[in-house]
Amino acid sequence: MITESLYQQDSYLKEFTAEVISVDEENHRVALNRTAFYPGGGGQPCDFGWLIAAGKPARVEKAQKDGQGLIWHTLAPLEGLPPVGTEVSGQLEWERRYALMRTHTALHILCGVVFRDYGALVTGGDMEPLKGRMDFEFESLQKEFVAVIERAINEEVRQARPLKVGFLPRDVAFQIPDLIRTKINLLPEGIAVIRTVAIEGLDMQADGGTHVSNTREVGGLRVVDYKSKGKINKRIYLEVTD
Repeated sequence: MITESLYQQDSYLKEFTAEVISVDEENHRVALNRTAFYPGGGGQPCDFGWLIAAGKPARVEKAQKDGQGLIWHTLAPLEGLPPVGTEVSGQLEWERRYALMRTHTALHILCGVVFRDYGALVTGGDMEPLKGRMDFEFESLQKEFVAVIERAINEEVRQARPLKVGFLPRDVAFQIPDLIRTKINLLPEGIAVIRTVAIEGLDMQADGGTHVSNTREVGGLRVVDYKSKGKINKRIYLEVTD
């Protein structure tokens, strides 16, 4: 049994129906046969929301994928767990999810611009709704240089570039130059099909997270800080504005 990842096909799916296929009483969670809840990973936090069974909503406080392909939904402690075989409806906390979609795409824009213009690889990253940070292999990073990057990433938003999701066999995907933008390849060996996210005319990466469909949806971008995290490791902090 594995959970079908609906979010990989449609990041805009807010509601869905599914069946409970496993129950973990000790950790107060259930696994579903399909879900739109993103389980976290790649620097993107998991989704929150609700599961509704027999008309009763239960708060989803965490979604997490295990090593067997199941996505578990941790419910609020005071809520009962629906048994195996129960049909449930899922509802995402959409405002938060959409903010994370905008943020994730913003970080891909930043990554694409920095790689295109300077050839720097990513050494780390993290995000919250409407703000995030990325670490790059830069030997130096000055205020004037950061201002140039900020102008460049906002120009990519104004270009209204479409985003497209694709799925490729692993051997085909790894023939694409620079598909992996991180210093270390973080893709487990067991993944046979690679999901790609492309920003038309700018960037293409292996990625499992959720994104908006066009860069114009991101909104304004502001570099709010930058720091040196080592000799060749520089951190850029980004905020998404409305």
